[in-house]
Amino acid sequence: MNRRAALNTVLIATLLLVAIVPGAAQEPRTIRIGMVNFTLCCAYFIGMSQAVEEEAAFYSNIELIITDANGDAAKLTSDVEDVLAQNVDGIIISGGPLEAAPAALDAIEAAGVPVVLVDRLLKGGEYTSWIGPDNYTIGVQDGQYIVDRLGGEGRLVVLRGGPADNSIGLDRTNGMLSVVEQSNIEVETAPDFGGWSEDGGFTLMEDLLARFDTIDAVFCENDSMCLGAQKAIGDAGRSEEMFLVGVDGQKEALLQILNGTNYAATGLNNSDQIGRAAFHRLMAILAGAVAPKDTVLPSPLITIDNVGRYYNPDSVF
Repeated sequence: MNRRAALNTVLIATLLLVAIVPGAAQEPRTIRIGMVNFTLCCAYFIGMSQAVEEEAAFYSNIELIITDANGDAAKLTSDVEDVLAQNVDGIIISGGPLEAAPAALDAIEAAGVPVVLVDRLLKGGEYTSWIGPDNYTIGVQDGQYIVDRLGGEGRLVVLRGGPADNSIGLDRTNGMLSVVEQSNIEVETAPDFGGWSEDGGFTLMEDLLARFDTIDAVFCENDSMCLGAQKAIGDAGRSEEMFLVGVDGQKEALLQILNGTNYAATGLNNSDQIGRAAFHRLMAILAGAVAPKDTVLPSPLITIDNVGRYYNPDSVF
């Protein structure tokens, strides 16, 4: 028997001994995780939270504490303080349109609790790890698709989520414009914000349809607004006139692409995928893993040519 085989035999024997020693097995301790949401206003953020909830449900000893700040920055900080008071082992924060949360991140750091940020990389504080998209690159991809499909000519209308300083929306639109503005495409931006919702997109699109007799393409900073815009276009009987391009990979948008409608493309930024990745990132950290500080998830452009790879009717988003 060689030395490696002998060592393996000793190791197996040791493991078997531990397995049969009375009292060696211990009851698993409860692991508490806080899922802190700035807002659950929209399908994207609801999907993120639900994805974490579904992953946690596989483990009988994990207790998940979910909060919703209803878009109030002060309440998000209060929610963080509340979950810390419940002795959570780790926190996941979905910051939504919030740009910074220094007080919340400072409280987490002071408590010595790991925190994983999802989608929104909050400014003004330390964090353990972040998982999200490269929004500017997604915008560039969308812009190139629009230019290619229009042949560099025509009228494009832009629907923004808001507020004006929202860096996620700005990155997406500015990425798109970096390509489109090099063409002869005329760009018209809706003067108001759609609030990232279907209803908001519907309202913005109704106004744009009334203003312009001809529209060739629509860019939306997320799929929810584009779905609302698509309905307004259909109600006006102008579906054949224009195509829509969004961001996120929401399953309802992917179905529209799959069915060959005027919803032409979107950039993948699926909250289901990000939420599940964040849960497992936090679990790895709690197990002692040294996690990457920042992880940018792939965000391919999805069109009729590849949508079958990404559409999942059972996805939470």
